[in-house]
Amino acid sequence: MRALVLAPLAAALVLAWPAAATERLRPVPVLMYHVISEPPAGAPFPELYVSRADFAAEVAWLAGHGYHAVTLQRVFDSWRGAAVLPAKPVVLSFDDGYHSDVANALPVLASRHWPGVLNLEVRNLKPVWGIRPPGVRKLVAAGWEIDSHTLAHPDLTTVDAARLEEEVAGSRRAIRARFHVPVNFFCYPAGRYDDRVVAAVQHAGYLAATTTRYGLARPSDLFTLARVRVDRSDGARGLAEKLEALTR
Repeated sequence: MRALVLAPLAAALVLAWPAAATERLRPVPVLMYHVISEPPAGAPFPELYVSRADFAAEVAWLAGHGYHAVTLQRVFDSWRGAAVLPAKPVVLSFDDGYHSDVANALPVLASRHWPGVLNLEVRNLKPVWGIRPPGVRKLVAAGWEIDSHTLAHPDLTTVDAARLEEEVAGSRRAIRARFHVPVNFFCYPAGRYDDRVVAAVQHAGYLAATTTRYGLARPSDLFTLARVRVDRSDGARGLAEKLEALTR
């Protein structure tokens, strides 16, 4: 109950901080990636695959246009006045947990000393195509943030109270126990949430949560943060068009 009361208070405090506020409370683009590789034949959602070459080109475009990658924690800390962001911050988040996060995304980001954010679906630690525990540890060592994307990626708006607690709070406990990281942020599976789900996320002690809602992440929406999905068909030019439209 204490966490449920404190989470909305934290959001209020972020917004109420005195005011050199406009700069500190600026919105930040949070990019949403899934698999960084070519889609296999017959892949049901090929747009969720971004090739390593396209990903490298997108990161190069970001760097060339003054962006610098940061974690969601650093964004949150900046919003509450406890950290400073670069002039053009961007968060690169990767949903679910795939081997390609380590094999393809990590080298591209590490070459620029940039962190990523892994929204980890805990069951993806087991399959051969999943990220596997040693891979998560490599990401942590490289400065990546690890956040929760539940245990098994259900539609949280349809599960009972016990399952909701297990998926939301239980996933945080499991990731913390295994990797010894804070797990301060949550990512709604398939972007599905309602008031009951948001309350469960707050009750579990998360500081904020990301959605699939399109747009920039703003401190007024801590538990429904928008993101910018990057599709296979975007390429560097498509990503540029999205960010330029959102930030102009």
